Amino acid sequence: MKVVIAGGHGKIALLLEQLLFRRGGAVTGLIRNPAQAEALEKAGAQARLVDLEKATSDEVARHLTGADAVVFAAGAGPGSSVGRKDSVDRGAAILLADATESAGVGRYLLLSAMGADLRAVDDTSLGPVFRTYLRAKIAAESAVRSRTALQATIVRPGLLDDTPGTGRVTLAERTGPGPISRADVAAVLLALLDESRLTGRTVEVIGGSTPIADAVAAHAAH
Repeated sequence: MKVVIAGGHGKIALLLEQLLFRRGGAVTGLIRNPAQAEALEKAGAQARLVDLEKATSDEVARHLTGADAVVFAAGAGPGSSVGRKDSVDRGAAILLADATESAGVGRYLLLSAMGADLRAVDDTSLGPVFRTYLRAKIAAESAVRSRTALQATIVRPGLLDDTPGTGRVTLAERTGPGPISRADVAAVLLALLDESRLTGRTVEVIGGSTPIADAVAAHAAH
């Protein structure tokens, strides 16, 4: 399987790149900082310089040619401005979806966020920047769902941490809040790349007791 990951230097992306490489896949990570290329190469991925805040859909599509799947794992990151929350978490995700369609790649995984629904954006206790971030995720999710040519799955993980992965999760349409290791999120994304029955679906995932393969298969069967 040939996979292209946007936001290729992110923590989850690097873990996913390692998993794909170990099972013999070809993986490319899109990055905007050339200094990040070495980390991708160590993870077994080929680095491509693409600034998703400046590139056109056609420019991005050229980097997706021949791919079997695309993963959006980019994000403006903590401490970023309101403007970048919109241009990356919304704009870049939509740009990648457009490019994925244009390149004729079917599978698209969108790494979103827990709380990315209309219930959360009016919660003033969250603060204006975080609410802007959630609105950006909501807009990205909506745009991806509207691309009927995409075999898209939206993934909303719980509170991320860097603890070792357990290989066990709770995965459902709604899980409620909870922590999950980035390693387990990467493993869930790997499993979802192979599960076309979850096309058009949104899943939430937190730490749990069910082996990842079993959790994905059980939810896909519903």
